[in-house]
Formats: sequence, structure tokens, C-alpha cells
Amino acid sequence: MATISPLADAVDALVHDGAEIALEGLGASVPAAAAHAILRRRPRDLTLVGTAPGPAGDQLVGAGCVRKLVFSRLDPGLHRIRDALVTGWPAPLEIEEHTQAGMAARYVAGASGLPFGTVRDGYTGTDLAAVTHLATVRCPFTGAELTALPALRPDLAVVHAQRADRAGNVQLRGVPGLRKEAVLAARRALVTVEEVVDELEPEHGAVVLPAFTVTRIAVVPAAAPDGDPRADPCDDTVGRSWAGVSGDRARFTSWLEGIRA
Repeated sequence: MATISPLADAVDALVHDGAEIALEGLGASVPAAAAHAILRRRPRDLTLVGTAPGPAGDQLVGAGCVRKLVFSRLDPGLHRIRDALVTGWPAPLEIEEHTQAGMAARYVAGASGLPFGTVRDGYTGTDLAAVTHLATVRCPFTGAELTALPALRPDLAVVHAQRADRAGNVQLRGVPGLRKEAVLAARRALVTVEEVVDELEPEHGAVVLPAFTVTRIAVVPAAAPDGDPRADPCDDTVGRSWAGVSGDRARFTSWLEGIRA
């Protein structure tokens, strides 16, 4: 059963050095406040998993919290990730790159208790094999050759949602991304929400995560970047503004000191 607690308490209980942490969300569903709370705790040697890490991932890498990054897309303006890859500042960064379909298959395999997931293609003819783990298997029914990818079972999934009820059930609105899959695959889950209500109202297109899939819920109004939760995730206002901070080490260091103060 999910426990409702302050965000700092939830992070202290769930985040530890060396953990594999999945941050999932697009547009207004990015768990920005949770990422900042993790920054304040200053963990080390994290494996950070995220379909599109975005500014939150860039911040954690720039703070030296991340040893390895598992992803499928890096947006322009993530200069701290690029700096870590090219120069090793503030620490060397290992990467594992997948297609978005591959990330989804890995989460689903983890949620299903399977050792690996499969995709039809997307890796053949690319150089992804040099920066990931994959194999090929043959379908016993059709004989087709498929790409097999190891299941993802993060120690912790961190996502943002609009609301939860007092029993701990969580309602995800807007563009879902892989938030549901990450929570179901992870051993534990932390969800930040805008509000806690007595009862969740049914809403077309919304996804409900039952309380038994969530470990901690933290109420943080405006916990995600500003914007309508149903807005176009490609409208990257936050990402564009972040690029001005991320692009300079001194400016980023000053920003980080302010977050940790």
C-alpha cells in the first residue's frame, strides 16, 4: 500500500548510492521536483534510466550523481551530459542506448517477470550494438529472427501524476509516455502528485495505477514544469530555457548550489 509522505522523506527512504533509478515523463509530466530532491540528497554512482532524460537527467549527470545513463533519445541543450561524455566532467559517464520501442519492450518484460523482451527490428544496421546489450532469437512459431533485450527492473521508478486518492491509487493524465510501464517494472515507485482527493473521478484516456504498485506518494503542487498536462510534449519551453544554464559550467554550478541550498 502506498504511503503519502513529504517528498524529502520519500527520497531519503528510497534513494541510495549505486541504485538504478528510472525517471519517466514527457512535457508537463516530467518529475522535476523529485529530481531536485534527489540532487539535494547527493547520491553517487546511480544508473539513470529514462526514455528521454531531458533537463532532469542533465542536472543529475552534471551534479556527478550518475555513473551510467540508459536512454533512447537525448534532446539538444543537454550540455552536462555531453560534457561528461566528451571530457569526463564532473565524472566519466557510461551510456547504453536503445530505440524507444526497445525501452518499452524492456520495461514490459520487467513488469511481466520475464528475463528479456523482443522487438522485430530497429537495431539491425545501426551501431547501437556497440553501446547496448542485445542478442537475436528465433520465433518458434514463425521462424522470424527477433532482437532480444534484457528486462529492465529498476530499483526505483520516479514519475509525476496529477492526482492520487487517499487509498494510494494514482491517476495519470495526458501523454502517458512510459510512466505506467516504468512503475510496473520497478521494485519500488515514487510518484509526485498535484493533489490528493477523496475519490478519483473517471476521465477519458487516463491511466490508474493501483495503490499496491506505488511505494510512496508526495504531494508537490506544480511538481512538473509549468503547462497543461495534456499539452504537446514537443513544445519544449523548459528544455530551451535550460540550455542557457546547462551550456556553461560556471552557470550550471551556480544553479546547482542554489538548488542544494
